[in-house]
Amino acid sequence: MARRFVRSALQGVAPDLVDTAQLLVSELVTNVVMHARTEIEVRARSIAGRVQVWVSDHRPSRGLVPHQRHSYAGTGWGLALVESLASSHGVQIGEDRKTVWFELWPETPPPPTSEWDTTSCSGPTVTVRLIDLPYALYSAGRQHRDALLRELLLMSSAGDRIGMPVRTEDLLAAHDMSNAISAGMGAAMGRRFSDADTISLLVAIPADSAGDLAALRRVLEIADGAAQQESLLTLPALPQIRAFRRWLLDQIADQVAGEHPTAWTLTPGTPSARPLELAPWDVSDLQTSAVPTIAADDGNRIIAVNGPAADLLGWQADDLVGRRITVLIPEHLRERHIRAFSSLLLTGQPRVLGHSIPLPALHHDGRLIPVRVNIQTQEAVDGRTVFVAQLIPRTAVPAAPRTPREHRHAARPEFGARYVSAAPKRAGRTGDDETGRAAMERLSLLADTGSALSSTLNLKEGLLRVCKVLAQRLADWCVVDLLAEHGHVERVCVVHRDPTALASGVYMGRLPPVSEASRGPLPRVLRGAGPLLLTDFPPPSRAASPLDARKLELFEQLGGNSAIIAPLRARREVLGALTVVRTDAERPFTEADLPLISDLVRGIALGVDNARLYQETRHTAERLQRSLLPDLPRIEHLQLAARYAPSTTTAQVGGDWYDAFVLPGGDTVLVIGDVTGHDLRAAVAMSALRNMLRGIAVDRRQPPGDVLRRLDLASQTLYPRATATCIYALVKGPTGGPWHLHHASAGHLPPLLTTAEGDTRYLEEGAGLLIGMDPDLPRPSARDPLPAHSTLLLFTDGLIERRGESLDDSLARLRQHTAALARAPLDVFCDDLLIGLGAHGADDVALLALRTVPPP
Repeated sequence: MARRFVRSALQGVAPDLVDTAQLLVSELVTNVVMHARTEIEVRARSIAGRVQVWVSDHRPSRGLVPHQRHSYAGTGWGLALVESLASSHGVQIGEDRKTVWFELWPETPPPPTSEWDTTSCSGPTVTVRLIDLPYALYSAGRQHRDALLRELLLMSSAGDRIGMPVRTEDLLAAHDMSNAISAGMGAAMGRRFSDADTISLLVAIPADSAGDLAALRRVLEIADGAAQQESLLTLPALPQIRAFRRWLLDQIADQVAGEHPTAWTLTPGTPSARPLELAPWDVSDLQTSAVPTIAADDGNRIIAVNGPAADLLGWQADDLVGRRITVLIPEHLRERHIRAFSSLLLTGQPRVLGHSIPLPALHHDGRLIPVRVNIQTQEAVDGRTVFVAQLIPRTAVPAAPRTPREHRHAARPEFGARYVSAAPKRAGRTGDDETGRAAMERLSLLADTGSALSSTLNLKEGLLRVCKVLAQRLADWCVVDLLAEHGHVERVCVVHRDPTALASGVYMGRLPPVSEASRGPLPRVLRGAGPLLLTDFPPPSRAASPLDARKLELFEQLGGNSAIIAPLRARREVLGALTVVRTDAERPFTEADLPLISDLVRGIALGVDNARLYQETRHTAERLQRSLLPDLPRIEHLQLAARYAPSTTTAQVGGDWYDAFVLPGGDTVLVIGDVTGHDLRAAVAMSALRNMLRGIAVDRRQPPGDVLRRLDLASQTLYPRATATCIYALVKGPTGGPWHLHHASAGHLPPLLTTAEGDTRYLEEGAGLLIGMDPDLPRPSARDPLPAHSTLLLFTDGLIERRGESLDDSLARLRQHTAALARAPLDVFCDDLLIGLGAHGADDVALLALRTVPPP
């Protein structure tokens, strides 16, 4: 009826304007039917070719609810269409009616469109404080809530039986309450997207809404349950959206009833809906990650792939985008994947989310790549749910971390315009000049902090350098607190612009842990909130928790007028917090500084995460390597000592090894070897060679040369492409001596014998080819005496080899060192060699030393 009326009232007007007027009237009348549910009055006229239309209802107590223009939103497009197509628009609210109007002008270009001038509601209100509200999760939750209520209302208004225990009056009350919440949130946030991951808002809610809030909760719970049973077209909420919706309604209901607010970050969540997961999905986080990562949408299509994932699977990243995720799943698992994915969407119940599942991935060439897949959901700022999968190879050590790259915002000049420089403005400069200068300062600061952190592999040293940059360029002092295992917090650095301010010392080290009872700004940030702007610093005695008390003690000691605390977050986990503080009341931090701090902590967090991954990889590789090395036997008349030092330039395991054991006949076996390579394959081959050599040595009491020949044959059979050097030696002789060394070498550096008087010589007899060259060639054995109190050293090339130095010079230097240490205790002998020689090498070092000690 409204469409026909408008067409008849606008006879003689340009057809395109009439068509647009009909479309916009349809949207506005639909809004009245859905939201006001009163009589509708439509007026339309044309003046000089311009169209003017008014749509009125009789419910002025509920204002308009403009929606954000998210391209993925399924509802809320009515006012957005008016904003986009009308030359001018607005709303008039009187005592008994509310009128929405628009104008259409034929001239080009039309005048700038206006904003909706309206209030969220009229009448008595209660101000509700929503603390640490995650913006992306709110956006997704609102869209899902609107979709559920819209479907129920349409079913009810069309006369369909809903088939659920929902009363019509409850449904209408729930719809009105949802609109009131959305209007209040919209008015509190303004017409902008949030730059922070979390925001804190003061929202006006009708004071008499307790009953309507209860109705909204009941209706949404029933509707979501029906969606899980596939009784609605709307899909059920995913766990994190369901948890957030309950928190939001609880906060509003409790505060309307007079209770105190509780931050989202301080609310315990289920494993699949943890409050930590606050950051919206950001493709730049995926692209800069060193972990192979793929993101897909709810249509099972790939929307982003990083370089490590493309390399792992043999694709070009751009070629994967847009394809179904099943292209990476082996054919025998595709049906199971589709069933599981469909079940998640249709029921909202996760079965594999958050778990590390061992699965094969399909390589581009058809091979199966064994990986562990960890899938998480994450909301984008436009309301989409993104499924993020990390692929951890099951047969390779993670690659060394990449140098942190600047966040994508660093290249966006509009963000720089918000950064207020600490320097005073110069007279005569234009606004564009100031904006450009601020943007350049901002980019320079981002670059300098990134360089400071990446200039060293030591995490604490890197953070200290970052804080020095920030203390000189942005703040008066700053501090970094990092999270450790089991919620423990460690203060790793404090830097002040004035070094004398720290002359009396500040507390460093372990702080009270983050517990469920922890309250205050720092615990909130360590759970993912922020960045938080602080302008009030109470005394430590008024702290909300022991952790905050230690923070306030630092403010009391160093002073502060304003501060920003921001989370260091990477891979959806909070790693710690950065606090920057200004003491000058004339130059405080403001909300305009928050976007800059957000970008700074993103880059710093990425560097912290990379440094931790690097350290963890090195420690894991070293533990693996050491687990492959044996405990030395205790022999009465022989002293044994060994050392192993991993490479200083690689985090990978290697092929260096040593071994010592006693044969059943009483002879002592000494072994040193080096498998070619510095990777997991070399370590596996090394372990296999060591075990094979042990078995051959025990089973075949043969000369060392024959034992190495059998080892060569076994190696060629089981590891045909592996090559290695090795010394196999037997120490023979009674307890009181004399002793002899029976030995053979497969391409290894010769043993070094040092007498108690400091005489040295290399035992070069018994040399043969490397393992893996020709198992049919005979291998010689040699026999040399071992004088009493002499020291025999077996070593790998990492101990002596230097770039640009001849092998003869390297061997001569080693002789000089052992001669000087001839009478030193054997442990001192080994340690001094490792410190004096091994500290300068880039290769792994293994050494095995034996000293003959006759009984007294």
